Amino acid sequence: MGREKIKDRIEELRKLIEYHDYLYYVKNSPEISDQEYDELFYELKRLEEEFPEFRSPDSPTQRVGGKPLEEFVVVEHVAPMLSLDSSHKYEDFVRFDERVRRNLGVEKVEYFVEPKLDGLSVEVVYEYGKFVRAATRGDGVRGEDITANVKTIRSVPLKLFNDPPRMLAVRGEVIMPIDGFLKLNEQLLAEGKAPFANPRNAAAGSLRQLDPRITATRPLEIYFYDILRVEGVSFNLHTEERNCLENWGLRLTMPAEIVESAPQVAEFFKRMERVRDDLPYEIDGIVIKVNNLEFREILGYTSRFPRWAYALKFAPREKITTVLDIEWSVGRTGVVTPIAILEPVNIGGVQVSRASLHNLAEVKFKDIAPGDKVRVVRAGDVIPYVVEKVEDSGKELVIPDRCPVCNTTLVEKNPFLICPNKYACKAQLAGAIRHLVSKEAFDIKGLGERTVELLIDRGLIKRVVDLFSLKKKDLLSLPGFGEKSANNLITAISKAKRITLDRFIHALGIPGVGYKISRDIALKCVNVDNFLRVTEEELKQIDGIGELLAKGIVEFINDPYHREIIEDMLEKIEVLPMSYSSGEKLKGVKVVFTGTLSSMTRGEARKLVELEGGEVQSSVTSKTDIVVVGDRPGSKLDKAKAMGIKVLNEKEFLELIGLRY
Repeated sequence: MGREKIKDRIEELRKLIEYHDYLYYVKNSPEISDQEYDELFYELKRLEEEFPEFRSPDSPTQRVGGKPLEEFVVVEHVAPMLSLDSSHKYEDFVRFDERVRRNLGVEKVEYFVEPKLDGLSVEVVYEYGKFVRAATRGDGVRGEDITANVKTIRSVPLKLFNDPPRMLAVRGEVIMPIDGFLKLNEQLLAEGKAPFANPRNAAAGSLRQLDPRITATRPLEIYFYDILRVEGVSFNLHTEERNCLENWGLRLTMPAEIVESAPQVAEFFKRMERVRDDLPYEIDGIVIKVNNLEFREILGYTSRFPRWAYALKFAPREKITTVLDIEWSVGRTGVVTPIAILEPVNIGGVQVSRASLHNLAEVKFKDIAPGDKVRVVRAGDVIPYVVEKVEDSGKELVIPDRCPVCNTTLVEKNPFLICPNKYACKAQLAGAIRHLVSKEAFDIKGLGERTVELLIDRGLIKRVVDLFSLKKKDLLSLPGFGEKSANNLITAISKAKRITLDRFIHALGIPGVGYKISRDIALKCVNVDNFLRVTEEELKQIDGIGELLAKGIVEFINDPYHREIIEDMLEKIEVLPMSYSSGEKLKGVKVVFTGTLSSMTRGEARKLVELEGGEVQSSVTSKTDIVVVGDRPGSKLDKAKAMGIKVLNEKEFLELIGLRY
């Protein structure tokens, strides 16, 4: 056989194997026997070994192999991988449905419903139909590069079929089927190794092996369910996206349906709950998504999840165990939370020995005391909490009258038990410092929990503002600090003394105010002077701020204790207004937005541009300076590229004007 014929045979074998992989692993309908498949595979392997010049990285023979990694590299996702708003209560979904229809101004919405797989969420990227990268969800913006490991999963096609797009980033769930999980645990026990607690842990542990050859031996599978980004094709409906994904050879979550009302969602949920234990893999609920993609863009996103999707979860796993003791933990806002110390119990594959009792009112209502037998669940199959008492020990709960940290007399403020000692209480001060130095606040690296505790215990920090007066000699007096580490921390603190208003507001730790609301307040107030004078009425004009939160924010700002700390802090730092460059960052710059933005609405984006002296255009022209690309960009992106116009993603745009993504 001549070399050209050998090359043609290799290509033919690859296509045959890819086709039969698709039938076997994706469609679950093989056309040939395992023996016939093995003969094709080994013929290809033999030819590639004899003629290595024809070997290709995307050949089916290259799924397994590669040297072990020293560590996983962190990579940025093509598009944000957000979590889902969720609940175990059908009534919560009904409210979600009402909110969606109200915001869209329609009487009926078409929803796409599917099972919620209990596995590990991953991003898989294809370029011109070829598998190029995979990453874990991580923090939603960045994840670990697990390309070599995902490549070993047979249900991940290395090449897409039927005219794939030039770029596709798709979200999937890596799972381990229950049968495979049981067999793996039997094998681990036979080898004297610890078994995995549940299929989800087994999937995560297998996928994060530094040696992909180990991952290749694990019975992992993948199901795809969302397009994160695609280039070269556009859609109007999520069902159109799924049809294309299936046409390109990707396995989808099933069963999936279109419904048009909350009762139909409830019926699908009950059906999935009935068959839950008969499925070959674990699911923990259903996912409901608006089918119309234009509606999705209108609804937009919060900082954590899309406003067009919801997860309705099954009743959580539960067990009965004994309360050994109740501890009282002091948070940074002074709330003293009761924690149940439990006789260890395995709930859904996780060993649970502590559970939250939430607050004083709840522990009183449930009448929980040491020695009682209680029913414990893991909310969302993750966070343990006590549902109810099932057997009384006869003991009474002793509610502390003094703070367990600073011995201050506690105050009952329904439903909470509160230490009023504020930052004079070391627990509250430590919590406030940890929050203040966090990434979305002052972002000071090198101040871990232990260092913060040492600084407080040694009296070097008595108030939050003292952090900005630390000297190198103070740090050198602490164990573990040398010249270099002390210099690094002092430098980090010094650099952090210039901070934008949005991050400053977040750093204050106002109860109920996260970073997104902090940024919205900053956009409303523009500078710190306006912020310190803001009224409840002005705050209530901001989306997401109601009457109670507005009242709480104003009370916090005007509380004499907090006001003194804020004013002392302002003497040591510089708070930069949202348009601190006098509107010059985008002065004269014409900006076009395309696609869905994840961290802000189009209105907010327009305001940011205008604050910096720029102008937002509706279409790309020769006068356009920048095109900002969100999720699922339209033809404006193609036009910008063709015209050589500067293109920025959402993160790059925010960094350009000095904001965090």
